[in-house]
Amino acid sequence: MKRAPKLSDYVEIAAAEYIRETGRSELDSRWIAEFFQDSGVLEAYPRQDLVAFWIQVQKAVTKYADRADKQARQHVDRMTRLEGRLRKG
Repeated sequence: MKRAPKLSDYVEIAAAEYIRETGRSELDSRWIAEFFQDSGVLEAYPRQDLVAFWIQVQKAVTKYADRADKQARQHVDRMTRLEGRLRKG
């Protein structure tokens, strides 16, 4: 018998899909409600509250967005240092 994914797996999948589809860091309530119903979360976890799931996914989306911002800042810093070395050189 096939086991349902863990709830944390659904959270990570939802966060990744949302960022990939929208590129936004603020979770849309309609999108998450549709994911909650259509992805099987409701079937696998019938007692799971949509609002609690939304909060978990929003935290994951925020974590991914913060990580992407940090990586972008580091990239800009590296490029700025490289530009400075090239101008001196």
